[in-house]
Amino acid sequence: MAITIIYTLVLIFYFLPSHFDISYALTCTDHRFTSRRVYTSCKDLPHLSSQLHWTYNSTMGVAKIAYRARQVAGGWVAWAINPNQIGMVGSEALVAFVNSNGSVTVYPTMITSYSPSMLPADLSFQVLDLSAEFLSNQITIYATVGPFAGGSVVNQVWQAGNLVLDGVPQMHAVSQQNLQSTGELDFLSG
Repeated sequence: MAITIIYTLVLIFYFLPSHFDISYALTCTDHRFTSRRVYTSCKDLPHLSSQLHWTYNSTMGVAKIAYRARQVAGGWVAWAINPNQIGMVGSEALVAFVNSNGSVTVYPTMITSYSPSMLPADLSFQVLDLSAEFLSNQITIYATVGPFAGGSVVNQVWQAGNLVLDGVPQMHAVSQQNLQSTGELDFLSG
């Protein structure tokens, strides 16, 4: 009887993972980009199933980034830098969402209040090579950003919402996960 139970448990633990998408359970260091992009550093962000990958050029003060976040079609994700403080208001964001035809829209936007327009806007820092993709229920935003007024140390904010109406991301949830998705990041030390 005990052998049957052990055999059954072994089978369950062997086959169970194959029925779920466990790829996001891996750390950022385990991820391999399909687009041959390579980054020197990465960080598993503590909320919203997100990761940030980057390569920082200290001579130029710019970072090549890939922000990855779990999301389903119909929702949106954003990664931002707040040049003045830790927190959402005042941050300058890169936002991406999947359109009904499967294409991905990505653009910069300013977060000027707790009810921002989320419309495209210019940022105080340079954004180059901005693009995004949607694969395996993950949106990835790619860009080269900077230089920043604070050098390699920035206040970052990341976010996710479940609704896009007429091409405009709508308010995100106010759960603890959403409210705590901020922190300081040093591109040099991680």
